[in-house]
Amino acid sequence: MPRSGAEARRRLREAALELYREQGFDKTTAAEIAARAGVNERTFFRHFPDKREVLFDGEADLCATLMRTIAETPQGLETFEILLHAFRQSAGQLENNRAFGEPRWEIIWVTPALRERELAKHASLIDAVAEALRQRGIADRVADLAARTGWAAYQHAVRIWMADPARSLDTQLCEAFDDLRALSAVTPSTSASSEP
Repeated sequence: MPRSGAEARRRLREAALELYREQGFDKTTAAEIAARAGVNERTFFRHFPDKREVLFDGEADLCATLMRTIAETPQGLETFEILLHAFRQSAGQLENNRAFGEPRWEIIWVTPALRERELAKHASLIDAVAEALRQRGIADRVADLAARTGWAAYQHAVRIWMADPARSLDTQLCEAFDDLRALSAVTPSTSASSEP
C-alpha cells in the first residue's frame, strides 16, 4: 500500500494509463484503476473526481504557474514576450512529466469525449492567461487575442517537442514565438487591406 498521498496519486495515474492503453478508456472503471494501484476505490475518489481527471492531473499547477509568472514578469516587455516567459517557466513541468504526457496524449487522441474535455480545459487556461494579462493593464481585446494566439504557439511547440524530444521544449517554444512574431510582422497586401 502506498504510504503517502503523493505516492498513491502517482500509482493511480500509472495504473490508469496502463489500463487505458490495455483495454481502452471507456472500458476501464475507477475500481479497476484503484485495484491496479493497490488502493481502494475510496482512495481513488479522494484524489480524482472521476476517471477522466486522472489524465488532466497537473492542469491546476500549470494554470497557477502561468498566472503567477505573468503577474511577476518585469514591466516593459511586449505582450508576446510576457507570454513566452510564462510558457518557458512552465516547460519544466511538462519535460519532467514526459513519461506521463506522451501516453496521455495518445489516449486522448483516440477518445472523442477526452478530446472534448481537453478542449474545455484549454479554453479555461486561455481565459486564465487572458485575465492575467488584463491584470497587467493590457486591454481586453488585445489580452484575449494574445492569450489565444500565444496558447496556439505553445501547443504547436509542445506537439513538435513530443514528436522529436531531441531538442528541448524551451528551444521549441522560442522558435514558435519567433515564427509568431515573424507572421505578425508581415505587411498586408494592398488588395487585402482594401477588402470590406
